[in-house]
Amino acid sequence: MRLFLTRLVLRGLFHHLLTTDTPLGRKARPAVISKGGPLIRTRRRDLERAGVVWVPKVTGVSAGRPRLEDGRALEAANVVWCTGFDPGFSWIERPVLDPRGEPRHERGIVPGEPGLYFVGLHFLYAFSSTMIHGVGRDARHVVDAIARRLTVRAGVSDYRAST
Repeated sequence: MRLFLTRLVLRGLFHHLLTTDTPLGRKARPAVISKGGPLIRTRRRDLERAGVVWVPKVTGVSAGRPRLEDGRALEAANVVWCTGFDPGFSWIERPVLDPRGEPRHERGIVPGEPGLYFVGLHFLYAFSSTMIHGVGRDARHVVDAIARRLTVRAGVSDYRAST
């Protein structure tokens, strides 16, 4: 029964019903953004086994690159800001935050700021956006947008997003 309810809630409700495409999702989104969703335990060793590389905190920007606490600037053609448990948008010096301090975006793509994307925000697209089974869909959407942008810049006109 627990497996059935878990799948019903996590996959059905959080992943498909509560999205920005549904009336119920659009109604629930403001409360989820302001109060958050259920806490899910994340173990550091599981992340390390998955290949996550830890870097110091981002403290600013140097020549358009994220600057780390240890002074290094990351070489990055694109920035995908994965929030974890605290979004910490203070380092972003572009006009992309709304009056509440939330980033303006369309499914993680920041209009008017090519190269800036978000993944992992509360309710980026669905209630499941901060969960492992939801962030993949959001990340795929952002990666497809990056690939389309790079293809257009390169002058290739028949890019087809793979799913």
